[in-house]
Amino acid sequence: MVYPMLDKATALPALLRKLDKLPQGHALDLRTYKRNRSVLIRRAGADAFDVAEDGFHREDFRVPFADLKKLLRVLLKREFPRSAKIRVYDLGAAEAAGLGERKII
Repeated sequence: MVYPMLDKATALPALLRKLDKLPQGHALDLRTYKRNRSVLIRRAGADAFDVAEDGFHREDFRVPFADLKKLLRVLLKREFPRSAKIRVYDLGAAEAAGLGERKII
């Protein structure tokens, strides 16, 4: 499922609402307009999220929901510095191994 593009200025509260309701094992993929950088967020447990950054930096994180806001603020600033809009893809049930596999156009 593709959500409409979010304004970067208002994306953080909207993303946190979606992530709070996200079922365990499901994932969201945040992309730039050109789709060349991404932040993948997967709910790994009741209060644990796996975050994979792929762009200027490549890092993996596992954080509780309480720390997710601070991490996303840093990652959005780092990976989407000049973007005004952010694409959000709902990947549905996603395994950790195939989390970053998306069709390249």
